[in-house]
Amino acid sequence: MDIQACPCGAGQYDTCCKPYHEGALPSHPEALMRSRYSAFVLGLWQYLIDTHHPDYLNGLTAELLANGPHTNWASLQVHESSMDGADGMVHFSAWYKEGRVLDAICERSSFVQQGGRWYYTEGEQFRAKLPGRNDPCICASGKKFKQCCGK
Repeated sequence: MDIQACPCGAGQYDTCCKPYHEGALPSHPEALMRSRYSAFVLGLWQYLIDTHHPDYLNGLTAELLANGPHTNWASLQVHESSMDGADGMVHFSAWYKEGRVLDAICERSSFVQQGGRWYYTEGEQFRAKLPGRNDPCICASGKKFKQCCGK
């Protein structure tokens, strides 16, 4: 893949999420969550299965993920993250567009560390709050929301 900016928005792909996608282990829950978001954007379905705790897969497979539907992801905003020993939490909004409609998955995800690896377990979802017209745009363009993705 020849992409510059990391889909998660935290840096350059080569030094941000790509090492995790190629086998490096995230050292904290936020790094895992960001790499999972990037995997959704890039269609790295097996990575999503490998980083999802097996006790919480409920029959989910890479093949099912590959079959879609596929989302037109716009950006990721991390609101809060924490780690307490082998447990972690990340509260985020993953913005996407369906046609001209902007929405987000707003979730407080839980993570657990086992055998030196972090795994996603499950999440509690909340209703997303759209930015105000004069708020910064969710895509990090530097423009106001009304002049960018809010059009």
